[in-house]
Amino acid sequence: MIDLRSDTVTRPSAEMLDAMMRAQTGDDVYGEDPTVNRLEALGAEITGKEAGLFVSSGTQSNLLALLSHCARGDEYIAGQDAHTYLYEAGGGAVLGGIQPQPIPFNDKGELPLEAIEAVIKPDEYHFAKTRLLCLENTVGGKALALPYLRESTEFAKAKGLATHLDGARLFNAAVKLQVPAAQITQGFDTVSFCLSKGLAAPVGSVLTGSKQVIGQARRYRKMLGGGMRQAGVLAAAGIYALENNVARLAEDHDRVAQLAAVLKQLPAIPLAEEPQTNMIMLALDGGPLKQLAGFLKERKIRINGARWVLHRDVSGADVEAIAEACRAYQEAHG
Repeated sequence: MIDLRSDTVTRPSAEMLDAMMRAQTGDDVYGEDPTVNRLEALGAEITGKEAGLFVSSGTQSNLLALLSHCARGDEYIAGQDAHTYLYEAGGGAVLGGIQPQPIPFNDKGELPLEAIEAVIKPDEYHFAKTRLLCLENTVGGKALALPYLRESTEFAKAKGLATHLDGARLFNAAVKLQVPAAQITQGFDTVSFCLSKGLAAPVGSVLTGSKQVIGQARRYRKMLGGGMRQAGVLAAAGIYALENNVARLAEDHDRVAQLAAVLKQLPAIPLAEEPQTNMIMLALDGGPLKQLAGFLKERKIRINGARWVLHRDVSGADVEAIAEACRAYQEAHG
């Protein structure tokens, strides 16, 4: 099957598996796994932070950031459709007693500054204490503009808020904007990025920030059962991904553009917006989308809704096969 459901479905390459087999290991809970330590240092360096923490998932990484920045009864601001609010099982509220304050993204994937300001609570005992602004990059495949990132983090600082970036696809944004990742992350107190999406590692994320905040996050990681022992076999995959799989994300972006150019000629499969990175968003739902999904599945192409995600395991030949199937759908349903 050609799998467009997500970039989480990638499988480690032979070279990555070899790096995992050769990894030096130790007990990471004691801080003695040299490969984990190297990954954490590399993640911190890439994002311009003092320290890093290797964790099992982006969900755990974001939760650790919430817990480290906010106390019980505090509040964080996030997008209405952000992962930290909508797709992570309410962990901040359930496990941290932290209240979310969602606001809508605009069509650029931004949280407008005036909308943020409108929901910051007064310092008065009727209200939760607004402590943290969470942004996401990319948002639905859209890379946030550098001027917005600078303005929003400076605004948050002026309002006394800490900042966290859910950079699950941080490197897609960096490749799109043609800047180092640290230029995107420089205004944030903490940053989470995934190794298991476009970077094609089998598992894991890294949380970076100051030594103090990461020290607190490490304590919470242990509390949540996230202390791993000889985790170097997993960290080695992350190191390989960071050293070898970042630049190649441009191939995914190029293939998305190639496929989008085909879809623009097919009224039965309308685009919702011009794609920027590795995602295609369709303006389809309900019965028509279900019909398209069934048609593609018969041709060994798997989708999950109106978001199609390209990744390392979708080749140029696969894109041609997808395009041909879409043309056939147009012919049958146009």
